[in-house]
Amino acid sequence: MSLDLVDYERKAREAVKAFWGNRDAARKKQIEAGKADQGERAGVTSGKNMDGFIALVLDIVYANGLAHAQLHQKRAVLTLPGYFRPTKLWDLLVIHKGELIAALELKSQVGPSFGNNFNNRTEEAIGTAHDLWTAYREDAFGKQPRPFVGWLMMVEDAPGSTSPVRDASPHFPVLEEFKGASYIKRYDLLCQRLVKEQLYTNAALITSKRSAVSTGEYSEVSAMTGLKAFVTAFAGHVAAEASRLD
Repeated sequence: MSLDLVDYERKAREAVKAFWGNRDAARKKQIEAGKADQGERAGVTSGKNMDGFIALVLDIVYANGLAHAQLHQKRAVLTLPGYFRPTKLWDLLVIHKGELIAALELKSQVGPSFGNNFNNRTEEAIGTAHDLWTAYREDAFGKQPRPFVGWLMMVEDAPGSTSPVRDASPHFPVLEEFKGASYIKRYDLLCQRLVKEQLYTNAALITSKRSAVSTGEYSEVSAMTGLKAFVTAFAGHVAAEASRLD
């Protein structure tokens, strides 16, 4: 059976438009209510910003043989057991016939504070994956094949994310590839290495300007971390699990 990539480019553009539109709507709603959050937080408290990408993921599941899988999106049913902590809350879980098919994180970052947020996202991504795979090794999900573990990141294309960044490391030199690298380049390196180190089955990075609220235009940094690689790998995993379990 050939993989169905569900016209992902068009749906990704719709997701990008929704991302920026939801941020603007959340900000305006809080201002009208007279209780706007500080800075960019006003655009993220609605919790709907990445819903378009979640819809894309769900379409892939439906189209590639697991239409009857349990697709968990509500907070109350998004936890998995951990090894270093009791539980971890994920953004989307796919479960079928009692097996964990996929666990996904869908994250975003907009300016102006890229520095601290990049470090926080990096530590969170690495720690989350290490905790999950250690729990998997200890049969926390029962004895089953490895699930698909995905990380999808959308970063605002802005001067603060595309400009070279200097680092201070007084005792030992920073790795050459990080010297002068922008935050978007650092995210690309992060995604590549999350996959190379087998922390994630696939990790994708897309970037977009705020003006894309009307066009849905987005960009990719490298083929390895592009959306097509993510969608293809996920569709392949879903199809393989559908063949095995149904």
